[in-house]
Amino acid sequence: MRLGFLLLPFLCSVASAQGLFVDRTPLTLRLETDLHALFGDRGDQRKEHPALLRYVIGADTGNIDVKLRTRGIFRLKHCAFPPIRLNLPEEKLDNTPFAGQDKLKLATHCQGNRAFERNLLREYALYRVFNALTDTSLRVRLAHVTYIDSARADTISRYGFLVESDAELARRSGAKVMPASIVNELLMEPSYMTLVSVFQYLIGNTDWSVQGRHNILVLLTTAPPITRLGVPYDYDFSGAVGASYATPPPQIPIHSVRERYYRGFCQPDSVLMPVLERFRTAKDSIYAAVRAVPDLPERDVRELLEYFDDFYRAINDRGTVQRVFVHGCRPVPR
Repeated sequence: MRLGFLLLPFLCSVASAQGLFVDRTPLTLRLETDLHALFGDRGDQRKEHPALLRYVIGADTGNIDVKLRTRGIFRLKHCAFPPIRLNLPEEKLDNTPFAGQDKLKLATHCQGNRAFERNLLREYALYRVFNALTDTSLRVRLAHVTYIDSARADTISRYGFLVESDAELARRSGAKVMPASIVNELLMEPSYMTLVSVFQYLIGNTDWSVQGRHNILVLLTTAPPITRLGVPYDYDFSGAVGASYATPPPQIPIHSVRERYYRGFCQPDSVLMPVLERFRTAKDSIYAAVRAVPDLPERDVRELLEYFDDFYRAINDRGTVQRVFVHGCRPVPR
């Protein structure tokens, strides 16, 4: 069964198995740089800014000279704390927890209001939820991050999380990253793409597109059968996160991101039903992933799980399955 093949954990190298994203204990990081210069750098020709990364991971401590660059699209324009890319000096990472890494994304809290830190923790939970469904998913590592403005001696501490690099996911998945070009979604592996589409329905996310390469990383497996896999990321516009700035895309006929809308292509029962069963089987792991998020307030945990309860009522009701996933799917063009 093709779905079964894709959902089995891929073999990992020893280096990956001991890597940064296997341990789930939050990191303690300090980033010291000219924050005013970094966060003011939001144009088309953004540059890298020198910074000092200090880390505490268990009994391991150290300093690494790194370079930082702002990244993102919406959050880059609208967040006081935009997402950041860390460029690590590969030749100086031996015997550090960052050995084998290169460029890493750091998801930040967007605004100073503590509500945005809760949004970040909820988004982190959604990455963990997708990890519970398939190993072909981007891993994340939560971190306590203290930002030190070297020019003004100001500091601020918030949660953030590191995201596994595209290249590392491709390596451990036996695949390569496809260049950033238009991809026909109909050429994607149908079982995996249905898994992604149902996951996006679970979290109430319509802010993604395979063809537009929007919040989707496309991998091409290197061993037969050669397949294309669209791996999702960035869930801040989902109903499960519920960010105050999130609105549905104008072409989607819903009024709030809390409303679910299925965007998957129509598939035969031989593809759709095993995917829905995968969600039923993984329910306990999915709920456990949410409960395990450190410092996520109990009310947020309760709201997320109640939101997921609605999803499970839907996939366990034959009539709703027919209405949403069979009759409400996108027809495959002939």
